[in-house]
Amino acid sequence: MTKTINTHLPNNIHICSSAELASKKVAQQIAHEILAKQKLGQHIVLGFATGNTPKLVYHELVRMHQNEGLSFKNVISFNLDEYYPMNPEHPLSYHNFMQTHLFNQVDILPGNIHIPHGSWEKQKLEQHCAEYEEKINRYGGIDVQLLGIGRNGHIGFNEPGSTLDSRTRLIDLHSTTRKDAAEDFEGLDNVPTQAITMGIQTIITAKKILLLALGKRKSEIIKKTLESSVSNEIPATYLQTRQNIEYILDEAAASLLNP
Repeated sequence: MTKTINTHLPNNIHICSSAELASKKVAQQIAHEILAKQKLGQHIVLGFATGNTPKLVYHELVRMHQNEGLSFKNVISFNLDEYYPMNPEHPLSYHNFMQTHLFNQVDILPGNIHIPHGSWEKQKLEQHCAEYEEKINRYGGIDVQLLGIGRNGHIGFNEPGSTLDSRTRLIDLHSTTRKDAAEDFEGLDNVPTQAITMGIQTIITAKKILLLALGKRKSEIIKKTLESSVSNEIPATYLQTRQNIEYILDEAAASLLNP
């Protein structure tokens, strides 16, 4: 059971007493959606995120697979983004991240996994991005999209300035994003300057969106995301235009919100 803190905030904002409980709440919602589709004999299209935020979610999903028999055989996955250029075998690639934290530990079918390729040829990149969008549409769109949030308000790698109608594309990474990744890459100079990302329009047309934010470092941007006007300077504010969005926060991430 997860413990949710009682507040007077809108009912799509859930504040949990710890990062672990917030992550478990997200994992339970994803598992519920997977099982509901299995009962109907249907596939489910999940949009996955990477980074530190979803690690505990994936850990819980793996536990549910191993201990409770949760199957991923009906799951079709599309990841939000990937650094560019980036070899899929690179230890810091999002391909490697997903294999390590989820895919290698569950029974998802390899052919159902879709991640933007950091090794796509530059001259065919626009075509590859369009084909990624077409694959999503072919499966009927994303049923559940898991999101984290960057300290500058990016979702996926949709950096400040991204437009509402944006689709999968190559984007220049914001200085804040690169600085936040510098430790992982053992120095800012080693951090890629570009990435391939699903667009804002791709994300917000998902049937259900779960945004998870953990820790004090995310408190300022969570306040801006939920309490500021919609603006392309804070791409996450676009989520305010949707009714299918749930924000799952730990107490630290929610600490600056007006009650």
